[in-house]
Amino acid sequence: MNNRLDFEKPIIELEQKIQELKDLAENESMDLSKEIETFEGRLIRLKKETFEKLSPWQKIQLARHPDRPYTLDYIKLIMQDFIELAGDRVFGDDKAIVGGIARFGGKPVIVLGHQKGRDTKENLKRNFGMAHPEGYRKALRLMKLGEKFKLPIIVFIDTPGAYPGIGAEERGQAEAIARNLRDTARLKTPIIVTVIGEGGSGGALGLGLANRILMLENSVYFVCTPEACGAILWNDRNRAPQAAEALSITAKDLYRMGILDEIVPEPLDGAHRNCQATARNIKAALAKNLAELQGLSAEAILKTRYEKYRKIGEYVERMEGEIIR
Repeated sequence: MNNRLDFEKPIIELEQKIQELKDLAENESMDLSKEIETFEGRLIRLKKETFEKLSPWQKIQLARHPDRPYTLDYIKLIMQDFIELAGDRVFGDDKAIVGGIARFGGKPVIVLGHQKGRDTKENLKRNFGMAHPEGYRKALRLMKLGEKFKLPIIVFIDTPGAYPGIGAEERGQAEAIARNLRDTARLKTPIIVTVIGEGGSGGALGLGLANRILMLENSVYFVCTPEACGAILWNDRNRAPQAAEALSITAKDLYRMGILDEIVPEPLDGAHRNCQATARNIKAALAKNLAELQGLSAEAILKTRYEKYRKIGEYVERMEGEIIR
């Protein structure tokens, strides 16, 4: 309740009024059922009016909400017997990426994803969900483990981007992300990615090459943060809301462009207000997509993944005076 966004305030205030009426009815033994019903109907209408008309910038605020569920929350809610595996076998263990073996629908899977922190101490530990090279190498190690034992791979993306610090660059940040893109393209096991918050640039792409890409309704996926875009284009980070409009970063934008395979619905007032309902929606979407992919041969898995990315975007080739799209 302390982490309320500006556009949520009218909703929260109305919820508080409804709770006050309920408390009054209980404490004073009064029949206020009609009044409560009227206010509850008004609350539902207000939520619909607010959340159905969110701007891209408001969706970014929701995607970054500190109460929004993270990777470990969803693993706990939709999977069983999770065993975390650590380290890249080269440098160390990056806490910004978590992963391991778990059971999903009673069957073993490899699961991994970005992990942010709930408070300053944990965010320092998790580096605000911004991975170092060892994080991407750990992720690739787990994915190859999945291929070795013929386990499907489930990935959760939630990062503002890969960590741009000197140490990360010295240890090969760009090479680690590039290697992940190359090697995950070749894995002969199904990969399903779900963007649960922010999908930032190469930091997201390092885990994001998959057979199926899903996104929560209020999550975002961008080539760079709107703040960075505003600074680059207009030398003004405060023009981030304008940049967010231009970048086409919402789930609806990406689904329309054919980049996204499925939009996973959130509760009416966002994932941060109802983690359990959001987890149920993700579980259903993952189960459906996994069932479709697990019936494919290794060759078909590679082929469908290749064709998915070949279809993204538009390009023009000029050959002997002819234009071919």
